Amino acid sequence: IYLKFQAYMSYSNIATLTYLAAKPGWEVTSTLNNIKVWTHEDGDVLSLKVEMQVKTASHVAFSLLSNFTYRQQWDKHFLTCEVLQAVSEDDKIYYITSPPPPMSGHQPRDFVILVSRRQPLEPSEPYIVAVKSVTLTSMPPSSGHCRSEILCAGFQIYSDSSSSCRVYYFNQMTSDLIPYLAASLTGSLNSIEDTALECIKFLELKGSKC
Repeated sequence: IYLKFQAYMSYSNIATLTYLAAKPGWEVTSTLNNIKVWTHEDGDVLSLKVEMQVKTASHVAFSLLSNFTYRQQWDKHFLTCEVLQAVSEDDKIYYITSPPPPMSGHQPRDFVILVSRRQPLEPSEPYIVAVKSVTLTSMPPSSGHCRSEILCAGFQIYSDSSSSCRVYYFNQMTSDLIPYLAASLTGSLNSIEDTALECIKFLELKGSKC
């Protein structure tokens, strides 16, 4: 039963991200040279999509983005990241801590997430790295952090050539995460674009050494 449950959790993680990516009604909110940002509103849930053009082979970007212990190297929203459990070769549970929203007076946040990765079966399909919050009895909420939930997040990576790819980042946010996005979309912080630029830089620098 436990193995069946694990397989279901992993399948559900991938399927939820695929469904989010395919939703109609995405609206472009900003376009830079090699970055595009879309949002999608559905009731009180706000989703974000960021497209990045990267001069790195798709399989290399997939390898780098699916290993979340690299995330602090380019994403300032990650303070710490540790692997709690390797469920399988393609599924890992991580514990992450994040700083509070700017000028919010809130506690730092923490997350327990399942990261599931899948390689494409056809050349036209993307590599997928899917993320969602899970509950682990060994990691209950603590008084020092505000336990937050990721409904659905992750990456789809499409190959454009042997040395370039398009990376799509998705994040479906509940109300407790929206202050981060709101601050960015109002222009007081360009954190989405900044983080995307750091991601591209990281992938191209690391990718050139692979």
